Formats: sequence, C-alpha cells, structure tokens
Amino acid sequence: MSTMASGSPEQRRKAPIGLIQRRWYTVSEVAEMLGYGPTKVRMMCISGDLRLLKDGGSRRILPAWVDEYVAMRAAEAEADWP
Repeated sequence: MSTMASGSPEQRRKAPIGLIQRRWYTVSEVAEMLGYGPTKVRMMCISGDLRLLKDGGSRRILPAWVDEYVAMRAAEAEADWP
C-alpha cells in the first residue's frame, strides 16, 4: 500500500515542461538588440516608428514589432539603394 497522497508528482504537474519563450521585451532590451540607446528607442515609439504597449507603469515591445521595424528599415534602405 502506498503512503503517498493521490497521484505522483508527475501527475500533479500543471506547468508545461520546456523553455519559456519571450512574449515581450523592455525598452532597454530592444535598445541593446538594435544597438541604440533607450532614449532613441523611446523616441521611435513616440514617433510611431516602433509599436509599444503599456503594461501598468511599464512599456513593453512585442518581438514581432521589433521584426516589423527591422523589415521596414531594410525596405527603406533597399529603396534608397541605387
């Protein structure tokens, strides 16, 4: 007879196993990724070049929005290329 409570630890686990994927970045993280300063990234958000959302008192940027910004800048560079 088992002395354990009903179910083993494996049966009670509810959290997924594996790496947690990033859902959003902070302004500082995006600045580091793009090689800019945090002030420039904030200004890009204010001007509408880079989308951002407010989460309480924090600003967050989705990874897809960073990709959109990079794609937009690459397209502009391609258009200007002779």
